[in-house]
Amino acid sequence: MAHPTLSPAARDHALAEFADGPELDVLVVGGGITGAGIALDAVTRGLRTGIVEAQDWAGGTSQWSSKLVHGGLRYLQQLDFKLVSEALRERELLLDFLAPHLVKPVPFLYPLTHRFWERPYVTAGIGLYDALAHIGAKVATLPYQRHYGFKGVQRVFPDVKPGSMVGAVKYWDGQVDDARLVVTIVRTAVRYGALAANRTRAVAFPKDESGRVVGATVQDLETGEERTVRARTVIAATGVWTEQTQDLAHAEGGLKVLASKGIHIIVPRERIRGESGLILQTEKSVLFIIPWARYWVIGTTDTPYHQDLVNPVATAEDIDYVIDHANVVLDRPLTREDVIGTYAGLRPLLQPGTKKGGGDAQSTKISREHTVTEVAPGLITIAGGKLTTYRVMAEDAVDLALGEERARAVPSVTDRTPLLGAEGYLALSRQAASLGARYDWNEERVQHLLGRYGSAITEITELVEDRPDLGRPLEGAPAYLRAEVVHACTHEGALHLEDLYDTRTRLTWERARHGLDAVEEIADLAAEALGWDARRRAAEVEAYRARCQAEDAAAAAPDETTAAAARAAAPDVLDLVRPSGG
Repeated sequence: MAHPTLSPAARDHALAEFADGPELDVLVVGGGITGAGIALDAVTRGLRTGIVEAQDWAGGTSQWSSKLVHGGLRYLQQLDFKLVSEALRERELLLDFLAPHLVKPVPFLYPLTHRFWERPYVTAGIGLYDALAHIGAKVATLPYQRHYGFKGVQRVFPDVKPGSMVGAVKYWDGQVDDARLVVTIVRTAVRYGALAANRTRAVAFPKDESGRVVGATVQDLETGEERTVRARTVIAATGVWTEQTQDLAHAEGGLKVLASKGIHIIVPRERIRGESGLILQTEKSVLFIIPWARYWVIGTTDTPYHQDLVNPVATAEDIDYVIDHANVVLDRPLTREDVIGTYAGLRPLLQPGTKKGGGDAQSTKISREHTVTEVAPGLITIAGGKLTTYRVMAEDAVDLALGEERARAVPSVTDRTPLLGAEGYLALSRQAASLGARYDWNEERVQHLLGRYGSAITEITELVEDRPDLGRPLEGAPAYLRAEVVHACTHEGALHLEDLYDTRTRLTWERARHGLDAVEEIADLAAEALGWDARRRAAEVEAYRARCQAEDAAAAAPDETTAAAARAAAPDVLDLVRPSGG
């Protein structure tokens, strides 16, 4: 089966089909990890499926996570074995079969601060964590725990501060480029026939005479044009926008979600000497120090949030909080000068009870982490959950849409459906040396590409075969090839310069100065791939530069209100590039 593209032409086709094609069985509103998973689940059950997202794919919460696929050690403390077991099963599926190119093992040290009683306690907890992961598993994807005294910790993590711990237990979890996972799931859904359009907002839910929701009115935010999409069932997976989405249908019942902000800072890899990550307990949340190839991701916070939901930002207070708590265990303390990037995201925290009433037992499915409910006839809402269990959440949502009898007749197959790039990945990874020699790429380069595209690396090599200059690194961001920018535009649905910086690469926060050293070269490549004229190219660059300036001002702001005002000073890219009258 040919690899699907999320090109501008494919987006236009999807929008046309929404308006003029046959009725959809399922329309998914929300293109984060949950919505993407629902679209894949629905289309692989044979349902005619569409998905729309008001921002870019993964444009809300899903691109700003801690980028971990894990079972949740904290739930063991609450004796929630079922939830942990479920999450660990999903972790193993992703590591071993569904997305081994995207989800990779990552080691963590769990510090011990008491000499006698703590080690047996932690050993039992992490031992149970490991055991739950391996029960029923065909392969042991991750190693079992290992124990260290302080000298052993120093060998694994030389920059550990003396006196900060007496030893540690090493355990393993998974890490993932969250935005890349979402884009890959959407592309996989399109591969099986789903219609997908980003930058497309649901603005109303029309109803029939009986009051049943029969689809959605969607607005193409690129042009301002509205279309009516007919669908038997609409499933809303809009995270922190859950209540606003429900209000479009004037639903009597509904889920209530509060936003909690979490921020992360980025530090160059060479700044901290260590081969393993660290997990630290704080008074507010868990703090991870997570190793990546070229940097460390450190976070997160957990604070109530009441500002603009679209553009949360890290404040000076947030950044200092993370630095201070990381420095508790670092022998060479971090300073603000060490931070090359930050990002902030909003967790949709599902609140107990309902907004105005709620569904009955037949129209609601509740787990410890997420809830799916029919808030109005024909409109299903899902909220809560986490990235690791997106597939389970999607299955629950589609099951509810189908009803018990039909769900049993056409059960979910996503546990047996590898994501785009997974098939053939292991074989190609063993041919990395010959692949690199063919294009004059070193091993690090080939592994970078395989870790982003898996077996779909052939899409990159085909571009380079046609245009050898695309095989060169970006001058201002040499971790990425020029071909990756073009590919993001032609295959992955990028429509704007910020899409290339945020979700197709990680340049907005993994390079100093938001990756602006590469902005002119990236803009040239995008302009050619997307057909921008000189005015449009200049507007895209202006919008991105203004955003970077606003985020820097926010990072210097002392509080949330001031930071939000600083970020709001930057215009939205659509306001600068949308055609007049759109």
